[in-house]
Amino acid sequence: MRDAALLRLRRAMARWHEANLRFGAWFNRTMPKGLFARSLIIIVAPMVILQSVLVFVFMERHYSTVTRRLSAAVSQDIAALAELAIAFPDAADQERIKQIAQFTMNLTVDFLPDQHLPPPGPKPFFSILDSHFTGEVGKRLRRPFWTDTVGNSNLLEVRVQLDDKVMRVFARRTQAYLSNSHIFLVWMVGTSLVLLAVAILFLRNQIKPIEALAEAAAAFGKGRDVTGFRPRGAREVRGAALAFLEMKRRIERQIEQRTTMLAGVSHDMRTILTRFKLELALIGDTVDSEALRADVDELQSMLEAYLAFARDDSAGEPPALTDVSRILDDARRNGERHGVEIEARFTGEPMVMLRADAFRRCIGNLVANGWRHGRKLAINGNSDARWLTVTVDDDGPGIPPDRREEVFRPFVRLDDARNQDAGGSGLGLTIARDAARAHGGDVTLSDSPLGGLRATVRIPV
Repeated sequence: MRDAALLRLRRAMARWHEANLRFGAWFNRTMPKGLFARSLIIIVAPMVILQSVLVFVFMERHYSTVTRRLSAAVSQDIAALAELAIAFPDAADQERIKQIAQFTMNLTVDFLPDQHLPPPGPKPFFSILDSHFTGEVGKRLRRPFWTDTVGNSNLLEVRVQLDDKVMRVFARRTQAYLSNSHIFLVWMVGTSLVLLAVAILFLRNQIKPIEALAEAAAAFGKGRDVTGFRPRGAREVRGAALAFLEMKRRIERQIEQRTTMLAGVSHDMRTILTRFKLELALIGDTVDSEALRADVDELQSMLEAYLAFARDDSAGEPPALTDVSRILDDARRNGERHGVEIEARFTGEPMVMLRADAFRRCIGNLVANGWRHGRKLAINGNSDARWLTVTVDDDGPGIPPDRREEVFRPFVRLDDARNQDAGGSGLGLTIARDAARAHGGDVTLSDSPLGGLRATVRIPV
């Protein structure tokens, strides 16, 4: 018995947990994603709830209570007039009753001889005045009566059946209910709208520094210059902005130091390679010197590739509007010079803000990687409002899916997938990915429709 109860409890808890997860997922999909919209909801929602509670309390307690008491006072006057009319039925007495009602009770009284009460009229669907006033009149009159609270908007009409006539009483509507309640609502809603407008203005000014920080970080991530950015806003936002600027200065200083060091290394090693070439030139043309010249040329090309990778030449290149279609055409012509069949197509706006040399190096390395291992290539580019996408397809042997991330590491070559004799330093894909990531994008590998490898460059514009 106990085990069954525990099982039911666990099932109930599991259902509750599942329902909670579904509600959380629905709530996350429904709620806005922006900080400004969420902050606005945090401000508006409590204000609306507070106003709703105040209106309910005011209408239910204050407005309803005052209306009931005013209706009771008017109904007491009408009941007293009815008793006086019964006690003094003469015409002279009725005129006196009319004067008393007019000057002391602010009511208009008429006596309709040989009349009967009209049939009941339609009642309003929702009216505090009708329910309270009719109820209070019914409590105090011991005779048949008829009320009209929906006719003339400024008057209330009550008819009381006497013995041989009908007493008709007109009262101003303001005598029976609280007529100035709308002033409270107008002031409450108007003040709330003014305060809400002020809150939105101040909230917008607090959100702008966060948006500026996000735009500066995105621009720096894409390799663009961050100009005109300065810390402002709340203390926490200023702290984040100062930390971003300090990080930016450290990265730029590190890049500058590395570039300076590699420039010196490059100069020294090129000097040694130049001496090798001069010595080989003095030796003359022999079988051994030709082999040495080939080794020196290969060493120099490898050295240039290593230095280009380590130096990251794109770091100092400013972004500029670049014709991407022209870069793809240049890559096509370069591939055709190596004897491969290659085609290049581009759709969309060709002018994109890029570091031209870095992007050209990225596409050039991907195309070179293709013509080294295939005989047919296809370059396709597309630009839309958010992304620049370029795909390079080849019909080569491809790369196994489980090793496609490995080839992006420096100096990695896949002997079983790529021809070792095809040359290269093992840095082509690494340099291509670094160039793409310097723009805030990336390079990914997948299967090509041509049967080989597809390299996809995706860069935010």
